[in-house]
Amino acid sequence: MRRYFTSESVTEGHPDKMCDQIADAILDEILRQDPKARVAVEALITNGVIFVAGEITTNIYVEIPEIVRQVIKDIGYTDARYGFHFETSGVTIAIHGQSSDIAKGVDSYKEEKGGKIVQEDLEKLGAGDQGLMFGFAIDETAELMPLPIVLAHKLCQRLSLVRKKKIIKGLRPDGKSQITVEYKDGRPLRIDQVLIAAQHDEHINQDKLKREIINKVILKVLPKKLVDSKTKYHVNTTGRFVIGGPQADTGLTGRKIIVDTYGGYSRHGGGAFSGKDPTKVDRSAQYMARYIAKNIVAAGLAKKCEVQISYAIGRPAPMSVLVDAFGTGKIDDEKLSETVIKVFDLRPGMIIKHLGLRAPLYRQVAAYGHFGRLDLNLPWEKTDRIKELQKYA
Repeated sequence: MRRYFTSESVTEGHPDKMCDQIADAILDEILRQDPKARVAVEALITNGVIFVAGEITTNIYVEIPEIVRQVIKDIGYTDARYGFHFETSGVTIAIHGQSSDIAKGVDSYKEEKGGKIVQEDLEKLGAGDQGLMFGFAIDETAELMPLPIVLAHKLCQRLSLVRKKKIIKGLRPDGKSQITVEYKDGRPLRIDQVLIAAQHDEHINQDKLKREIINKVILKVLPKKLVDSKTKYHVNTTGRFVIGGPQADTGLTGRKIIVDTYGGYSRHGGGAFSGKDPTKVDRSAQYMARYIAKNIVAAGLAKKCEVQISYAIGRPAPMSVLVDAFGTGKIDDEKLSETVIKVFDLRPGMIIKHLGLRAPLYRQVAAYGHFGRLDLNLPWEKTDRIKELQKYA
């Protein structure tokens, strides 16, 4: 049986991804100074202005406009001809503290002196919100990720690289990729179609640009064994992509959750990552679910694995844990679920402690995916629980 599956990614200069990076850059700087801070910030970006809003509870100060402008500069909006500029765009801020009702549900402490917390009981730390989180892994790539999203990210990373290093001249920061993989009997057979949208300067030659993107971006990324004479390449299908970035589209934090995770190959609970400190299980529990699923596949207990965890706000213990191996498990799904509960401590505070999540880890994953990043040393990508899983299974 053959089927086709498509995933997409976007470059760091895409308006939505700009907002994710701004939110996580603010979070990183706060965590760098105050690891226990409560942060839930979001950004909205449009033509000539950036709005930063949300809830922050901390006793330190960070210069948010400076962080915002540095992120935009790093991305590459350094030329007014791009329709957006890091120095001249306005920054508006609306920040207040975390709701006391939410804080009451999350906080649990052993000792308090003079109104200050001196010792925190992570075992009793409640979930920062209710919700359901999914993690996924599959053995079709070295990353234990679905092939379409891995290649979509690599295409966008390559597109940004050739822009920044001027390997292809005339490119601007905004861009997208999309890739369709043909599967046979559940395994990748070939790459059927590749789509690139690359923002560019006004008077660039489109035919030349298409040739350069095919040769210097697409063919540099795609595995040769999966490309054949029927593989189709599409570049800037409207024939022009000059007006882009925030000048063309409004960006918003958390609007690329499928790009951030598994490219649509696995289910998603709906919660976004960026701008949230790890007491928010939208972030920490999704990282944990990926960590569990990856270790199950790496341990050889399944070829394909999805883990769902759900929480109630203010309660440490998860409400449910479900493992689905899609018929590929060495043991049945019920036994896998029991094994996961024995091996992994799924209380939010213990997830934070085990994965070291109160650290400035987050801006680096705010573009090109949070999972399967072999270029980064991410704690939730480690496969260090294989022996324990095999023992209990």
